[in-house]
Amino acid sequence: MKRFFDTLLARVLGLVALLLVIGQFSAFQLAEFLQREPRAAAIALQAISTVNLTRAALLAAHEKRRSALLDELAQREGVRVYPLDPLDEVDPLPREAVLQLAAEKIRAELGADTLVAADHLGLPGLWVSFNIDEDDYWAVIPRARMERTLPWHWLSWGTGILLLSLGGAWAVAARVNRPLHRLAEEADRIGRGEPGGPLPEKGTRELRHVTRAFNAMRSALEQLDAERALLLAGVSHDLRTPLARLRLAVEMLDEADGLKSGMVQDIEDMNGVLGQFLDFVRGVAGETPESGDLDFLVRGVIERYDRAGKPIAFSLPALPPVMLYPLAMRRLLTNLVDNAIAHGGGTVEVVARPEAEGVGLRVLDRGPGIPEMEKARLLKPFERLDAARSDGGSGLGLAIAARIARLHGGRLELNNRPGGGLEVHVWLPRTS
Repeated sequence: MKRFFDTLLARVLGLVALLLVIGQFSAFQLAEFLQREPRAAAIALQAISTVNLTRAALLAAHEKRRSALLDELAQREGVRVYPLDPLDEVDPLPREAVLQLAAEKIRAELGADTLVAADHLGLPGLWVSFNIDEDDYWAVIPRARMERTLPWHWLSWGTGILLLSLGGAWAVAARVNRPLHRLAEEADRIGRGEPGGPLPEKGTRELRHVTRAFNAMRSALEQLDAERALLLAGVSHDLRTPLARLRLAVEMLDEADGLKSGMVQDIEDMNGVLGQFLDFVRGVAGETPESGDLDFLVRGVIERYDRAGKPIAFSLPALPPVMLYPLAMRRLLTNLVDNAIAHGGGTVEVVARPEAEGVGLRVLDRGPGIPEMEKARLLKPFERLDAARSDGGSGLGLAIAARIARLHGGRLELNNRPGGGLEVHVWLPRTS
């Protein structure tokens, strides 16, 4: 629910509803103001007519018939007549503009000494005084004759307008949300390195402009990435050829003071750095994702290390299927294992187990670990520690692994182990 209220659609609907409610309230207040004078005039006219007719009827009736006349007025018209006691305390009228204005009109017509009260002596109604000969009386007019009925038709029309407006706002916001949602999905796809085509440039002029700019940006990024890959591939090829010749020439030299083995190692290191450059640029290019068995892939990598005389301890229970780029995932695991062998100072262990909505893959060693403040920096390209876990390499091993994890929709984290050592945790989402 909180996520919905944070959306553009919810905010547009809320703004439209707020504006409509304010508009309806303002219209109601304006109608009240415009109807104040007519309502006061109608109430005053009703009161004046009732008082005059009642007074005239009482004057015209025989004294013996007055009691029956008063009963008939009460039953048929709801008008009651009470004697006015001069000692009664009359409360002032409520501070309602309509009643105050009606009282002014009543006094203007019946006389300035006319008393006007509301709900006098606890009996509801409009009380207006009049006199017959030397006696004063109250004429009580029922409230039903003064009060207007609730304008239900206004409420129904207002509710209908509100619903129609919200429906229109929903349609407009949805038309804006759909292309924005497509833009967000395509941006995520670009971030994962997945291929895609240009978005259709349709909709309002602003949306067409945004989509056109996004397509241009995407085309520029793809061209830049392709040129970078071509450049590094060309440099790697041009450098590896003379390195191979140099390696062959060095192998033909006689061993002298250990220089030959050192030169061979330097050439191997240079070749490895070039390979890491290519791995970083390549990402998952040329691969198609497939729902794969991570257990089978990890066992295959570990077996290669076993055959090379570098046994790896592992724990691999049954794992749910995950979406994999197989070659890229092998590069990720190989980089992490190589890093652990180089700096681990002992046994390297690979552990995989099911986790919340995915699979966790961990590569553990017992090396010196990494300072807490350096963890985020070491996941960036060409970043190395000056401490024990830096061997002067390219600084791309962890960056390659982190990038491949992101391209799988996962993440990579570095955690120091209790008792010393490093845990590299890779989380991958399971196949939906």
